[in-house]
Formats: sequence, structure tokens, C-alpha cells
Amino acid sequence: MITDVPGVLIGHWTGKGTGVTTLLFRNGAVGSCEVRGGSPATRETSLLEPLRTVDRVDAIVLTGGSAFGLSAADGVLRALAEHGIGFATRGGAVPIVPTAAIYDLVESDNSPPGPEEGRMALAAAFRPGDFAPFVLGRVGAGTGASVGKWRGQEHSVPGGVGSASARDGEVVVGAVAVVNALGDIIGADGQIIAGSTAPDGAPGFPDPEPFEHTTLVAVATNARLTKQECRLLAESAHDGLARSIHPAHTRHDGDIAFAISTGVIDEAAEAPQLDRLRVLATEVTAEAVRSAVT
Repeated sequence: MITDVPGVLIGHWTGKGTGVTTLLFRNGAVGSCEVRGGSPATRETSLLEPLRTVDRVDAIVLTGGSAFGLSAADGVLRALAEHGIGFATRGGAVPIVPTAAIYDLVESDNSPPGPEEGRMALAAAFRPGDFAPFVLGRVGAGTGASVGKWRGQEHSVPGGVGSASARDGEVVVGAVAVVNALGDIIGADGQIIAGSTAPDGAPGFPDPEPFEHTTLVAVATNARLTKQECRLLAESAHDGLARSIHPAHTRHDGDIAFAISTGVIDEAAEAPQLDRLRVLATEVTAEAVRSAVT
């Protein structure tokens, strides 16, 4: 799973129909992202643009609750600052915590996660031995997720959290995905493995609800990459979404991919070429999406 990447920790908080999944980078990381969906709910993603000054990422929060759930990052931010983790300033550490949310307000009875739930997800990452192990499925941010909604919400099936990893020599590339897609989930053989239960011939997009469908992905590697190279890795992660979700990246999805480098492997002889890393990012993202529903 993504925790196979050295330096990456992850924890869940799971509630009623919603949750939070937090990735923690023990020694900080370089990161970027790309948004391709038309309806994102995000926070601090502008900092990850390759031309922006800040190149450190301390944690990433993936959450339910739509725009309301973005406040889960407040708890993560405060907790990290209490540990002295963050971008150094004269006033103290300022943690960099990009955040993205899925819509699950119906499943959660309009009770989105907040700062305290963010703190609990971070605590599960900080001290994984004291909490339930990192598991997949309808947990954390994927608790209220569903897929296969493009032929009508009433024909959807459960989504969830998935993860996968791959290795090239000493380099590891891992992905975690929170899958709340409008589309169906497609297996490596091209067959639908989780999708709409509508009868054959039912029209697509009868009246899709806007803003209610999103897949969130975080890809991490221990190869040393620049911020610009992380952006290219994020772009390749979206290729993995297109392989495993049909249709993907619609106006009604808020699809976003984060890419993180913990920078442990930095010698050219040890690290694969960037394009090889991008292929791995595509493959592990697709497998992470599939594992969320299997």
C-alpha cells in the first residue's frame, strides 16, 4: 500500500457516513497536484503549483463533508504546529496541509467532519500501533463514498478507500484513492468490477447532481523529485483514473491528484528515469481505485 513508501504514514477517522484520511510525511516532502474534475472542494492547493515558493508538504487531508469537511484540516494544522512541524517562520512553524473533500452529506446526515476529527485521523497516523491498522474499503474519507452514479444515483454501488504500490529497485511508488466517482470502476481486463446497476440500455447522465462526485488520489514516492517533476507525476496519476473509471473527469466530478516525493533516493544510478516513475504512478493509481471497491 502507500505506506510501503518510506516516510509515509496514514491514519483514518471513521464516523457515520463520513470520515477523514490523513497522510503524514515524517520528514516533510516536496509535492504538487493537478485538478481535472470540474467541481473540486480543496484547500491550499494553489501552494502546490510548480511556480509557487513553498515546496514543503507536511500532511495531506482527504475528507468527507464537501466544503464543510475542509475544516478537518484545521485540527491537523494545529496539532502539527504543537509538535513544531511546518514551514519555519519568525512566529513559529506553519504546517503546509493541502486538503481535498468528497461529497457525502446525505450519507452523513449533514454532519461533516471538523477539526477534532482531523486531529483523530492524524493521531492514528502518528501512532499507528495505538489505533486500528490502516485498512481499505468503506473507512476514513471513503466511508460515505459511492460509484456508478452516471445512470442515476439510485443505481449506485459503494465506493471507498483503496491503495496500491509498486517497486523499481530501491524506489517505491504508492497511491491511495478515495473513490466517490460518477463513473463505473473498470478492471485491468476492461470489464466493469463495480458500477451502475441500471438495466441495459438505460441512458447515461439522466440528471446528474452537480458537485457530488469526486475521486481523490495521493501518489507518493521515495525518489527525489522537484516540485515540477511531482506535477508531472500527478498528471500521470490522472491517467490511472482514466484507466479505472468510466466516465472520469466530468464536470460533476472534483477529481484531484496529489504527488509527493519524500526524497530518500536521489542518486541517478538508484532512481528510475522520471518517465518510468510516471508509468508506475499510472499503474498504482488504477490499482488503488480498483482496490477501493474489491
